[in-house]
Amino acid sequence: MPTVVSVLFLTIAIIESMAGLLGNGIILAVSSANCIRSKILSSYDMIMIFLSSFRLFLQSWSMLDLLLCMFCEMSYYEENFSAIFSTVFVFLNFSTFWFAACLSVFYCTKVATLTQSYFIWLKQRISSLMPWMLITSCLLSFVTCFPFTWEVYSVRDNFTAPLTIMNSSEERVTKKVNVFLLILFFNVSIALPVIVCIVSSSLLIRSLWIHTRQMQYNATGFRDPSSEAHISAIKSVFSFLILYVIYFISLALLYSDVFIPLSIEDAICIVVIAACPTGHSMMLIWSNPKFRELPARILHHANCHVRTGSM
Repeated sequence: MPTVVSVLFLTIAIIESMAGLLGNGIILAVSSANCIRSKILSSYDMIMIFLSSFRLFLQSWSMLDLLLCMFCEMSYYEENFSAIFSTVFVFLNFSTFWFAACLSVFYCTKVATLTQSYFIWLKQRISSLMPWMLITSCLLSFVTCFPFTWEVYSVRDNFTAPLTIMNSSEERVTKKVNVFLLILFFNVSIALPVIVCIVSSSLLIRSLWIHTRQMQYNATGFRDPSSEAHISAIKSVFSFLILYVIYFISLALLYSDVFIPLSIEDAICIVVIAACPTGHSMMLIWSNPKFRELPARILHHANCHVRTGSM
């Protein structure tokens, strides 16, 4: 039974997911409109469409999961709904992790100035490789769900099945092994895109920092707009990397069964997991003038209607 504090945290997570729905809806609408206007699907718009659409599904699914968990707790666990929700949640999470890693690789190849032969090869072919990278990300996430789905149901069935006196100790050991393998499989699978993101973001930050220092050294004036833009980009990439790592740690803790379900610690992890994708979406909107234009236009029309109605 969730405590009052847990319900408060879960309510905060639902509000964060609603904000994420709004932010990802803006990104999806703007990216789709860009493709329709230009009649060309650029690599950046392609990543944004995949990332925002899957995050829309993820945050909608998370909200439904939280509502069922809060108000239909008994049937939620007895009818194996939690296993179904966990499986879909894992697929959507794996997909968004891989899409975010693709975005990080795209930023690195477009902005970083590295001279290694493999980087130059990737830089020249990133536009043609990006559709395959996104499709492969979906397939990897889908394939990883099959052993996870089987393991979830087998573990739950084993826990609910009656134990005989002869086989009780052996089956308990088997359960612990199954749970350990499930947790290990989940953490290793989701760590792969995290490593890709950390490596590409680190290379990008290093390249931007070296370039910024060179511009500051060669600058004749006191303030250099190009240098400030590079510093702003470094802060943005570093903030995204911090969010990404925090999200990974919280998700790993949640699925490692470290905390009791619906406990305060468990609810805090859920709040962090709901906040990080929303925060990243807001960072993407803030860093891109095209994404900022749509909410500014909506606010402008809303103010005009309010003034016209008041008059």
